[in-house]
Amino acid sequence: MSTEARRERLRDHVRAQGFAALGELTSVLRVSESTVRRDLEVLEEAGEARRTHGGVYWTGQSDTINTFRSHRDDGWPRKQAIGRAAAELIDDGDTILLDGGSTVYELARLIVHRPLQVVTNSLPVAHLLSTSDSIDLIMIGGCVRRRTSVAIGPMADAMLADINVTKTFLSVAGVTERGFFNSDMMLVESERAMLTAADQTIVLADSSKFGRVSLSQICGLEDVGRVVTDSELKNRWVESFDSLCVELLLASIGEATSPARPAEAESPQCSPIAHNSHPISSDQAGSANSL
Repeated sequence: MSTEARRERLRDHVRAQGFAALGELTSVLRVSESTVRRDLEVLEEAGEARRTHGGVYWTGQSDTINTFRSHRDDGWPRKQAIGRAAAELIDDGDTILLDGGSTVYELARLIVHRPLQVVTNSLPVAHLLSTSDSIDLIMIGGCVRRRTSVAIGPMADAMLADINVTKTFLSVAGVTERGFFNSDMMLVESERAMLTAADQTIVLADSSKFGRVSLSQICGLEDVGRVVTDSELKNRWVESFDSLCVELLLASIGEATSPARPAEAESPQCSPIAHNSHPISSDQAGSANSL
């Protein structure tokens, strides 16, 4: 069997199983453990797998849910860098909410092996995370948009009203001085409910979204706790967020993330508490932990 054929067979097996143990793969492929490790490294570099202790999770596109296939363009490395940066903001044991944006999906691919409680309205995200033994997954129901494969509408909003999470991660279609925007009015209603459900909201948006307006406004710039974007963001936006005391994290493609501050501006005294945070009572905290 050629190297190419072997790696394609490995890819198909991991995709079909969702998770495959290292010993299982050596048996299926009839090769050494070191060969499997090299093949898995190639698969991981392609963004289709995530190695963990004793095996590998499939994190690539599904045969049945391929919503983001058409989104892969020259800007995809920025989304991947933002996803890596956002993953560092999550602590093991957190209860988080993920929307259905393509950048948030990149984040989901990086946390599939971690011990978390995840709430989502995204079919692709739910399908991906359902392969994990370490994630407690809660799916928001509602009317499913065919183009984006997300559940929205009154049923979704009602369910979100009863949920409390540590962090909500949102993708947006546009960012201007007025705030954050998306192109679907029903989706925006559900995203506003996601903001209310969270102690802290973190927006994930690559630099191409800044200066772009869309149909419906989600919230103002000051209504989120953090914004994660890439290092190609123009400096005027860095200064704008700094003046609002909103933490801005810039992700360098292929590198770590760092807080962004204007080079020649004295930062105001900013509260470390997210602007949209709200205290959770002991009863609510118990409810969140028992989702």
